[in-house]
Amino acid sequence: MDLQAKKIALRKMPHGVYVVGLKGHSQLNAFTATWLTQVSFTPPLVALGVRKDSHTFTMMQEGKVFSVNFLGKNQKSIAEHFVKPASVVGEKLQGIPHKLGITGSPILEEAIAFIECEIREIANEQGDHAVIIAEVVEAGVHRDEPALTLMDTGWHYGG
Repeated sequence: MDLQAKKIALRKMPHGVYVVGLKGHSQLNAFTATWLTQVSFTPPLVALGVRKDSHTFTMMQEGKVFSVNFLGKNQKSIAEHFVKPASVVGEKLQGIPHKLGITGSPILEEAIAFIECEIREIANEQGDHAVIIAEVVEAGVHRDEPALTLMDTGWHYGG
């Protein structure tokens, strides 16, 4: 396989840019994610890719819940804030207006919309990212406007 062609081709796959909020047993966290898709209407299910070697993955296994905060086209700076690990930047939610949703996961007040999810299944034993399958149990829209995409940011994640 031409590895460069594979990388370029897989980067053509469109992705949104989201801030995923987490509630573990004793702490909150959030991170920027791009690998998210809806996989069922009934029940409403989404699939989220999460690095297996991350603190985030451990928190998801503990708490079994998360929120997805959808960002608007002009909110790249919010996504940038949540890219670095908490151990590098400290408490990532400090100073970011948020509230706790029905699952206890953080909902960003500046997000254009959000969903809250309960984890139903974790899959993908072979890869470096786990596939988290979760049921949407709550949703809200703050502003109905176009969402931020990976292409809007100029970043590359994938391939």
